Amino acid sequence: MQELDKIWMNGELIDWADAKVHVGTHGLHYGSGVFEGIRAYETPKGSAVFRLTDHLQRLHNSARLLNMELGYTIGELRSACMDLIGANGVPECYLRPIAFYGYGELGVAATGNPIDVVIMSWPWGTYLGAEGMEKGIRAKISSWTRIGPNVIPHVAKATGIYLNSMLAVMEANRAGYDEAILLTDEGYIADGSGENLFVVKDGTIYTPDLSASILPGITRDTIIQIAQDLGYTVVEKQLIRTDLYLADEVFMTGTAAEVTPLRDVDDQPIGPPGPVTLAIQKAYLDTVRGQSERWAHWLEYATTEPARAQA
Repeated sequence: MQELDKIWMNGELIDWADAKVHVGTHGLHYGSGVFEGIRAYETPKGSAVFRLTDHLQRLHNSARLLNMELGYTIGELRSACMDLIGANGVPECYLRPIAFYGYGELGVAATGNPIDVVIMSWPWGTYLGAEGMEKGIRAKISSWTRIGPNVIPHVAKATGIYLNSMLAVMEANRAGYDEAILLTDEGYIADGSGENLFVVKDGTIYTPDLSASILPGITRDTIIQIAQDLGYTVVEKQLIRTDLYLADEVFMTGTAAEVTPLRDVDDQPIGPPGPVTLAIQKAYLDTVRGQSERWAHWLEYATTEPARAQA
């Protein structure tokens, strides 16, 4: 991670090195936090944050499911993100808002603990590699299953949930694969460790529905809308692992992963990125980089001028 000048923490822009928490912080011990991953892109009109307000709304929704009162409105957090981009002067960056139960009591219940709210930013390139974006990645069905909807609220982007993802992707990486794919306890396809999945068969696009314990991804929603606008039929339904093996095309989506093709799953070849994947990938990247006006309403422009001083 490349360190920048400032981090926004509990209402103030502070020096990167000063953004610290106590080792007794509740979120460190119990994973009691929520977060977002957001990208700002350099465009011909300046730095543009992709679907910033939608991401911050999901942050609020996630916090609500963990009984957390953030103490900041969506508008205030939006301004904080813009101030941070300006303070760090990096027009293309990854933004990480995170909120967690802070230092107080260390019982499992977080009653009475303060809520810390932090926003970081740093330059972050292609998550699964530039070659993976171009030629596709290799994925493995994990031995770890996706958490069930009555275990933890899977629609919350909660920090503790990602232990499930961490175990899956580390297992896949050790076996020589780029990414993991998790199934539900019933054997249906859920998602990747940090991405949603799409399958193309005979020109129709399929993706697991929310009953598969998936995160309702903002990039997933974006791709569904783009694909439908391009004339493709998108079907949300339960999928099984052989749907991956017999697919014409498979791709993953996420803020970090963007639109990444899969070239094989469990050593079953899918082939190079196909025409549907390439069309959607191009439309998405053109949109986030401000090179297409069709979906320009998703861009929220920032300034990279130094932010105003804060007391």
